[in-house]
Amino acid sequence: MKLNAKTVEAAFRDCLFSDHEPRKGKVMRVEGIASVFGLHKERLQTHKAEVAAMLAELPVEFKEGWSFLNLCMDRHGNQWGEHRTCEQLVVLAVGLGLMDYCAPREMWPVLPGGVPYVQVRSPQSKSCCRHQS
Repeated sequence: MKLNAKTVEAAFRDCLFSDHEPRKGKVMRVEGIASVFGLHKERLQTHKAEVAAMLAELPVEFKEGWSFLNLCMDRHGNQWGEHRTCEQLVVLAVGLGLMDYCAPREMWPVLPGGVPYVQVRSPQSKSCCRHQS
């Protein structure tokens, strides 16, 4: 799976919860960097393998926790998207339990750029994150 803005945006749009859908038990609230999103739980799960494959294209530093500011570059040093689409990838990954914020939102203003550090989770990795939004 190639990590690119179009693929991320397509998955994100598919997972967004519509005001015209019944909400009971199907909506998941996920805090992004700048906004809060409502995602459809079942549709989100259908994208789990796709999102995991996209996360595998990120630099290895994200396995330990790295600044959101670096998220727009892939592991080959190529820019794959802009921060808007980076936030979409984070929201999908956090919603799926594949990524964590490494510090509570209250701490973000003291971090470089005022944005969080994020960590890609794997079954073997220790989480740097003690906080999940």
